[in-house]
Amino acid sequence: MKPILLAPSILAADYGNIERDVRAVEAAGVDCLHVDIMDGHFVPNMTFGPDFVAMLRRITRLPLDVHLMIQQPDRYVRSFIEAGADTITIHLEAYHDVGRTLDLIKSMGCRAGIAVNPLTLIEKAEKYMKRVDLVLCMTVNPGFGGQPFIMEVLEKVRFARLFRDQNNLNYDIEVDGGLTADTIGPAVVSGANLIVAGSSIFGKQDIPAAVKLLRQKAAEANAAG
Repeated sequence: MKPILLAPSILAADYGNIERDVRAVEAAGVDCLHVDIMDGHFVPNMTFGPDFVAMLRRITRLPLDVHLMIQQPDRYVRSFIEAGADTITIHLEAYHDVGRTLDLIKSMGCRAGIAVNPLTLIEKAEKYMKRVDLVLCMTVNPGFGGQPFIMEVLEKVRFARLFRDQNNLNYDIEVDGGLTADTIGPAVVSGANLIVAGSSIFGKQDIPAAVKLLRQKAAEANAAG
């Protein structure tokens, strides 16, 4: 059984006090930082570039889980890896040769992930799942934080877990979007072990208490499921 990892989404942090918020989640004992990169084309929103990732790298030793929600990830993965990303996750739906992009990420010594949107069949990612370190099942439609959790996506999580077990693989199964104290349990029971949480961590006044609650709910689900 893989340990449950918590990855606060920097998208929900206070951008005017990034270092303060990063220090707060570090002190609360989270496992990594999730960094959503959006280009305004693949999704209708824009966020950060490699310079932002490099800034995070300077202020924290936490692993940086960089999620590229961009149209042509193959053009930019090198820049994000050089900036300090520890994991690069690319979307199946983007405009690129998925296999070649994964190969590039791995050739640079970085962990590689494949992401699928809620409306994308997980079976379309199956041919890449033996090559990755992470499978990300989006539990909201990508582009904006604060959306409600799409419960139907958990069927994809169960598929990813079954495929991993049947093929003796070791990738993490990540869920991103709408993760709260109420939804983390079903996600963990279904097989997710890497939990991205935005407003349910950074949106709380007491960050250590928020992290503790999520870990408690995840542990309860793990024990029950």
